[in-house]
Amino acid sequence: MRGWDARSEVLFSYVNCEARVPKDHPLRAILRIVDEALAALAPEFEGLYAKFGRPSIPPERLLRALLLQAFYSVRSEKQLMEQLQYNLLFRWFVGLSLDDAIWDETVFTKNRERLIEGDIAKKFMAAVLDQEAVKALLSDDHFSVDGTLIEAWASMKSFRPKDGSGEPPAPGRNGGRDFHGEKRSNETHASTTDPDARLYRKGPGKPAQLAYLGHVMMENRHALVVEARVTTATGTAEREAALDMVDARPGRRRCTLGADKAYDAAEFIADLRQRNVTPHMAQNATNRRSAIDRRTTRHPGYGVSQRLRKRIEETFGWTKSTAGMRKTRHRGLARVGWMFILANTAYNLVRLPKLLAAAG
Repeated sequence: MRGWDARSEVLFSYVNCEARVPKDHPLRAILRIVDEALAALAPEFEGLYAKFGRPSIPPERLLRALLLQAFYSVRSEKQLMEQLQYNLLFRWFVGLSLDDAIWDETVFTKNRERLIEGDIAKKFMAAVLDQEAVKALLSDDHFSVDGTLIEAWASMKSFRPKDGSGEPPAPGRNGGRDFHGEKRSNETHASTTDPDARLYRKGPGKPAQLAYLGHVMMENRHALVVEARVTTATGTAEREAALDMVDARPGRRRCTLGADKAYDAAEFIADLRQRNVTPHMAQNATNRRSAIDRRTTRHPGYGVSQRLRKRIEETFGWTKSTAGMRKTRHRGLARVGWMFILANTAYNLVRLPKLLAAAG
């Protein structure tokens, strides 16, 4: 007998979100790791909020929602709230029941500054990596670093002289401005939309654009991100950030650090050796003498580091194509840096369930 295409609404539903999510869904394993990390951060959250007053949206739910935005490439927080309205999987992961009202997208704007002030993204990454099962996957001896360009949320028309001179854009929406032939540099010009963004060219033949530089330190055993940060785009930012991330490493035991040719600078190599770090940079011998000689390259470990360091590009590929970091949706160094760290934590979370299952 043919069924009838008639819509009927039931008055009550006795099936909750938990029952509708498959037992083998990948988010279940991720949620266990996330909840353990958030529980460890409870004292940090307590310090960010007043003891009295109207209860806020729990910061744990805000972070879970932002992780979903990275996992599923949701373009904006407004669309994320739309998904939370009708997507049962999203509601289950965040911790909302079927009847719970969702919050307005401006809640992210109001609470992000509080979370940035508390450096929650960095502490959340550390809490994930500090779990006993996860620590067993990490290498303490071998690391790689690299940097990537993050396009700023600002147009080239906003890059104007700091002294206020220059022709303003034409009137009307998205008015044009002819800046051809005008000599522009970061010393004389700044973006009126995002003053922290810098005009930067990745290499010869590449276009100059307003951008930031994202930096990542990866451990070489399973290619998990252990440090991440964003700096203004300068010619020395990659090496300066690398030293900063090395200094943030707990302990001072000897380790190796792999990187590409951009890090092959004598002063940087000397700084690493002072920090008890063996430099495994790719040699840059183009019209110059490399700071890496046979004392380093003759060891088999150098070749291993050069092979494994390339996996750091997988991190950049995922955070840019999936987590939306190719062009940031935020302005200001603090906001961009906070979101970049959270995106790299999301990358770790996507990979951890399979790694933990393989490790037994």
